[in-house]
Amino acid sequence: MASMDNTIVATAMGTIVGEIGGLDKFVWATSAYMVAEMAGMPIFGKLSDMYGRKRFFVFGIIVFMVASALCGTAGSIVELSLYRALQGIGAGAMVSIAFTIMFDVVPPANRGKMTGMFGALFGFASIAAPLLGGYITEHLHWAWIFYINLPLGLIAFVLIAFYYRESAKHAKQKIDILGAILLVGAVVCLMFALELGGKQYAWNSPQILGLFAGFLVLAVLLVFVEKRAVEPIISYRMFRNRLFTTSNLVGMLGGAAFMTASVFIPIYIQGVLGGTAANSGLVLLPMMVGSVVTATAGGYLVSKFPYRSVLALTLLLLIAGLALLTTLHADSPRMLITLYMTLVGLGIGSTFSVLSSAAIHPFTAAQRGAATSTLNFNRSLGMTLGITIFGILQSHALTAKLTEALGGSGAGAAGEGIDFGDPYVLLNPELRHSLDPATLGAITEGLASSIAGTFAWSLIPAVLALVSALFMTKDKLELPQQADGAQAQQDGYVPSH
Repeated sequence: MASMDNTIVATAMGTIVGEIGGLDKFVWATSAYMVAEMAGMPIFGKLSDMYGRKRFFVFGIIVFMVASALCGTAGSIVELSLYRALQGIGAGAMVSIAFTIMFDVVPPANRGKMTGMFGALFGFASIAAPLLGGYITEHLHWAWIFYINLPLGLIAFVLIAFYYRESAKHAKQKIDILGAILLVGAVVCLMFALELGGKQYAWNSPQILGLFAGFLVLAVLLVFVEKRAVEPIISYRMFRNRLFTTSNLVGMLGGAAFMTASVFIPIYIQGVLGGTAANSGLVLLPMMVGSVVTATAGGYLVSKFPYRSVLALTLLLLIAGLALLTTLHADSPRMLITLYMTLVGLGIGSTFSVLSSAAIHPFTAAQRGAATSTLNFNRSLGMTLGITIFGILQSHALTAKLTEALGGSGAGAAGEGIDFGDPYVLLNPELRHSLDPATLGAITEGLASSIAGTFAWSLIPAVLALVSALFMTKDKLELPQQADGAQAQQDGYVPSH
């Protein structure tokens, strides 16, 4: 639920704005959720290490369900944004603790299989959410993209509240309140700068520059405070471990590269090939299937091969898929696009499962919450940065292509009054059909070229992710002889009855 709600409103936002208004503020409905979720991840992860997983996971479920119900009743975009922020707080608790609970209750012998299942689920959710959001909005009502969380949340609440028994032993530590405040402030400044820049405000506007400046100041203060804190929210001591540091780098860089395919291939299908919204969503299915396959396989393989070997092999597929996507043009056959997307999915899938095992590998059970939440935070940050940076590159490339092709002359009476610098003109069937063939051809060729160029840029973080994986240690998931014996207790395994 928490993973899907990050992007489920994307395909429904047009309908939502059409009903409750707020076109000038709709970006807040997405950014409020992302800001609250990302800020909450490391905080709830640390708190779960200190006071137990159960209470904070149940808290996250309850907050998420209440906020979901409120979102469905929103009468304005401001109300929806406030409710989405509350929903993001609940999601931050759930996402940061879910993997940690699994590692606590599942014996080491079964962790590979379970991390594969969890990773496949997270990968599936991130890609399936826009498809589900569009379907529910079209056939039911946009409010149901939130209401659907209630029965699912109730099931999760019952299972966790009544059947999850955790260890009574927790590390009682001092809460780093100042670090938490600085972290939230830095994340808020960065996320709103990335979400609002180039949309509601120009990148060089005082508002955006002020947000970036605020982020830098708070981030520097956070580093100084956390280095001196007894029990920091984000432990820099953890980053002294090579396996943990490289795992976070792979998650951040791989996430940034992966998001280019998730965002720009649907635009290519609709804008260049003239497909429908349903077509653009379905083209993500091969990537979804590929990611589920390698997420599941990766969970099994880490008990037999080092983490870096499994990741390096699949990241090569990611690089190959992105490299092939750079060859797209206005007449590329869909069969080839399906093949390329499958490679991208196969390439990214293992990171959803393998990295979670690798990140906690060097630490005790008392540090798992902080380790997994930091990994999820950095992965989400990488995805957000990827969307923003590659979006800017694509937009500038498209503007240059269209200026060169059309020469600022417009393109005939059929295209008068249309902003040719906006790639989304081609996503509107009515506007698309109003263009004369010459203009349509120029724009589709420009859009295809700009998207292919963006995939070329995305190869940089993909290659850096592979390099980071190669720098990982040779560790692999260790399986003790008796998962229920002293070795498992030392590992932190707590049987659940």
